Amino acid sequence: MRVLVVFCHPRRDSFTGAVLDHFCAGLRSRGHAIELADLYREGFDPRLKAEDYAQFEGRAMPDDVRAEQARVERADALTFVFPVWWWSFPACLKGWIDRVLSSGWAYSFTPGHSRGLLPNKPTMMICVAGSRASTYAKYGYDAAMRTQIGIGTLGYCGIRDISTHFFYEADDDAAARPAYLESARRLGETFLSPERLPGDIGLDSDRSG
Repeated sequence: MRVLVVFCHPRRDSFTGAVLDHFCAGLRSRGHAIELADLYREGFDPRLKAEDYAQFEGRAMPDDVRAEQARVERADALTFVFPVWWWSFPACLKGWIDRVLSSGWAYSFTPGHSRGLLPNKPTMMICVAGSRASTYAKYGYDAAMRTQIGIGTLGYCGIRDISTHFFYEADDDAAARPAYLESARRLGETFLSPERLPGDIGLDSDRSG
């Protein structure tokens, strides 16, 4: 299968980049093809522009948006690999969502009815987090992200087969990093197989669908 992996980090040599590499290695070990959207290296412009309002006027979206939408259309499955900043996406990835998941392509909306237009492709979010798991649990940050992104954004557009995984305290707990990288590889190996189950050691995961 073809997997579109959307990666967002200003440093390719970061730990988040290493998580990406191990996840992709797991995918390749099972014979899957990868299309990588490396938003920083490719120079994707996350700023919503006046031209993007074409989506509300029944006109064609800008070429850079259509190119990203074509990537989504080609893919059998989607993955987002990113660091958690302020309990959400980095701004560049949020801008990708804002521009690419456009009206008339990702969803339709009228005052009385809205409908997701994207097919329900298997989708995974790998979230590299700086804070401890106990902090996320205390304030409900992880649950809030699953609601905001998994339900309010991707689910709204029709994608409901979503698994979300947090790698906690990645900045400070160096001892946990090897296990996290091995977990990332296993996620790639099992993403599109019957083995796709939550609950790996060192991993907090959730399936919605």
